[in-house]
Amino acid sequence: MAATAQKSAKATIKILYSESNEKTLAAQAAEMTKVGHHVTTATDRKAVQEALRRDAFDLVILGATMSKEDRHHLPYMVKKAHEGTKVLVMHAGTHHHEVDATVDPTISMNRILDKIAGMLQPVPVR
Repeated sequence: MAATAQKSAKATIKILYSESNEKTLAAQAAEMTKVGHHVTTATDRKAVQEALRRDAFDLVILGATMSKEDRHHLPYMVKKAHEGTKVLVMHAGTHHHEVDATVDPTISMNRILDKIAGMLQPVPVR
């Protein structure tokens, strides 16, 4: 974990993280905060929408405990509110055109943190 934490801490990301299950939300948000990210949490669609009205984020993460409907509709709302915001959905399902990345929520938190850190890395110009 030390390598993951060091790599992630170099690129602090402002994250809006949402889960319907408060225990899951608290535990995983704590892991993201531990590696240096600024994390705002939300427990439902209304809370996500309110957070997007109040602030801009680098990344919005929709967790596996969110309803299928929320994981489908919220990416549109995120992109409408803040066009450049990346969306990561913690679900191993199909890819949605407004979702920038998906991750299987059953993998280790270290791998999820690596995915988060890699999402906002600059893409080399060719």
